Amino acid sequence: MIEVKKVSKTFKAQTAVDNISFHVDEGENFVLLGTSGCGKTTTLKMINRLTEPTSGEIFINQKNIQQENAETLRRNIGYALQNTGLFPHYTVAENIAVVPVLFKWNKEKTKQRVEELMSKLHLSKDYYNSYPHELSGGQQQRVGLARSLAANAPLLLMDEPFGALDPITRIKVRNDFKNLEEFKKKTIVLVTHDVQEAFELADRICLMNKGKIVQVGTSAELLFKPANDFVKDFFNEQRLQLEYKSVTVKMLWNLITDKPDLNEGNDEQKLPADANVWQALEFFSLNNREALLAKNDNEEKHINYTSLMNAFNQYKKNN
Repeated sequence: MIEVKKVSKTFKAQTAVDNISFHVDEGENFVLLGTSGCGKTTTLKMINRLTEPTSGEIFINQKNIQQENAETLRRNIGYALQNTGLFPHYTVAENIAVVPVLFKWNKEKTKQRVEELMSKLHLSKDYYNSYPHELSGGQQQRVGLARSLAANAPLLLMDEPFGALDPITRIKVRNDFKNLEEFKKKTIVLVTHDVQEAFELADRICLMNKGKIVQVGTSAELLFKPANDFVKDFFNEQRLQLEYKSVTVKMLWNLITDKPDLNEGNDEQKLPADANVWQALEFFSLNNREALLAKNDNEEKHINYTSLMNAFNQYKKNN
């Protein structure tokens, strides 16, 4: 859906983005990850022409964005910011409805979409006519997310959308967003410096440093097949937890020894194969279970902590 070809951006004498190329598939959640100043936000802004590249080309649906009207391009792309960018003199409903109004949706359709998104993002109807200053930071961020989704654009760009929130609120808002039907259907490019956030939300991660792309891949590829020492060292501080979150039961399936003699309890609580090792460990703990039944397509296996950890360690050894 998106193709970035040899793109660079220079501000005066400083190169913010240095000859980068990547693609984003339709329906993919693509995360630009890196420390402050690595060029990830500049890259994001070039996709909707808030910043123009110094050189190179960007295509959306095989169309060169330089050949499109910038305003029309932006109306067809959802955009969520860290500081929400809400209009202080607009109500919550008016803020969410900004793009549908530009598209001249009728009032009933607009109202229905606003109420739908408020409900999905757990914003009380009581806030419909409230102003941004009357909301908490988490509520303002939910309004900002709702606004970026309102016109149902197929592409969503997100620049540190949860970064200004305290850790607890951040997790709650992020989880609500991740569980939205829209999140699972859209093509998303998200900027973050939060490694845990990247691993939780991304199909693929683009790790950047000093304006260059260091490695693009799945979370497991970055952890177990790092391109260089920079990639390896970048994840060292949280490595074990990240490994648990990047490896799924499906990836371990052929390494897991079936334990049919185990009493796994209620079969209705089957662990899906796309659950990661971290979620499986939580499943053991939260349900006070010594074993569980995992399902991969039409095959099932009885798993306990030991068989899961043995498979995980074998996977690490093989990779």
